[in-house]
Amino acid sequence: MPVKRKFDPIILIVTVILICIGIVMIYSSSAVIALERYNDPYFFLKKQVMWMVVGSISMALILRLDYRTIRRFTYPALFITLILLILLLIPQFTREIGGARRWLHIGPIGFQPSELAKSTLILYIAHSLVKNTDKLKDFKFYLFNLSILGLFFLLILFQPDLGTALIIAAVVFTLFFVAGIRFSYIFYSFLISIPLLCVTVLWVSSYIKRRLAFLNPWDDPLGAGFQIIQSYLAFGRGNILGLGLGEGKQKLFYLPEPHTDFIFSIIGEELGFIGSVGVVVLFAILVWRGVKISLRSLDPFGRYLSLGIILMIGIQAIVNMGVVVGLLPTTGLPLPFISVGGSSLLVSMTSIGMLLNISENIV
Repeated sequence: MPVKRKFDPIILIVTVILICIGIVMIYSSSAVIALERYNDPYFFLKKQVMWMVVGSISMALILRLDYRTIRRFTYPALFITLILLILLLIPQFTREIGGARRWLHIGPIGFQPSELAKSTLILYIAHSLVKNTDKLKDFKFYLFNLSILGLFFLLILFQPDLGTALIIAAVVFTLFFVAGIRFSYIFYSFLISIPLLCVTVLWVSSYIKRRLAFLNPWDDPLGAGFQIIQSYLAFGRGNILGLGLGEGKQKLFYLPEPHTDFIFSIIGEELGFIGSVGVVVLFAILVWRGVKISLRSLDPFGRYLSLGIILMIGIQAIVNMGVVVGLLPTTGLPLPFISVGGSSLLVSMTSIGMLLNISENIV
């Protein structure tokens, strides 16, 4: 039987280290930009620290609860997230940034509902799989859950944010597979999704064209390929040991938005290959401990929830780092705990609080 024990300290330590790396690198990568835009070199740093404090409070509160009680909020959370995603379709509630509408603004505070959708869908799928254990082979049950995923997928795609939508789908399908839903259902879903994705590519052709510039960025070195080329230069300058903290040059208006989804490039330039590998190792440890918690949990809800959480963080980290080294198309996804972004940091820290909570109740 599960027994109450101390939470996994390694997960907490690794998370704190990643957040600290993020705070340092955000200041290093954004100070010049913040000074030029807002006449305050600490602008992005102060915002990230504020969200870190809020995230710490949220993580501590979640840790004090029994994670099983969170199930009672599954449907309200799903409904609220759905409403927030719908509001993004109404121009009065948002504004376009970089060709996308992903943020709701309440005064000076901006929030990205798709970040909340990641956790909400994981919570819902984990709850649904446990509640309907006897229906896992039932096609109607699978179709209903697939419809929920499809609704959220489309709402996120309309922003447009294909990267987040695909990651959410990947995590949900993995949970379906682990839970024991018929593989034929999942397989045929993939076959059907192929033409739908092709239509999507045609529908957002200009958006996709920018994203696919990684295949040959030198075809348009001053346009769609500019950012990835500057990222290559950052890693090239960094070499083995890096130029030193704060000594990077690509952040000086060469690499666009170096404090957001391309912050790993600045890590590569200033901390070098060693620093970059260090970050990769930290994420690997986090994923390893998260998977271990999932495997050791005798409670199915805790097993699915912890696996979904760690898959979401791990896949997003892999995709982000794959983008900045030119292996994957640009997605706009932040590097968890490190990139600037209050929504991402708050949701990620809250998810870690949930993971720590589950780790207290394993064998």
